Amino acid sequence: MVDRKNEIERCDCTVIHEEIVNMVKVRMPEEESLYDLAELFKVFGDSTRIKILWALAESEMCVCDIASLLNMTQSAISHQLRLLKQARLVKNRKDGKVVYYSLDDAHVKQIFEQGLDHINE
Repeated sequence: MVDRKNEIERCDCTVIHEEIVNMVKVRMPEEESLYDLAELFKVFGDSTRIKILWALAESEMCVCDIASLLNMTQSAISHQLRLLKQARLVKNRKDGKVVYYSLDDAHVKQIFEQGLDHINE
């Protein structure tokens, strides 16, 4: 028996619904914005970064705390935090010799919550 559950269905015709195509084309974001969005989602494609973001959604933390939580080296955590900061997903503040990291804004937590809602459906 052939498993067709994951098979992609295709039209048996070649009709172009121009009204729909034109409507979507007008609403499509600029190419640069779509590229930036794809880059953002690439950052979410690493489980270590996901764990760091999850931890920072719970509490502001320093590199030492995150390294301890994830049983990783501070160097490895710092590297991931640098990528997350470049993607504007985390921010930091210095308090004396300690640098604390937190989510850049509430949107990051919303992305997480929506992603979890989706996979748990």
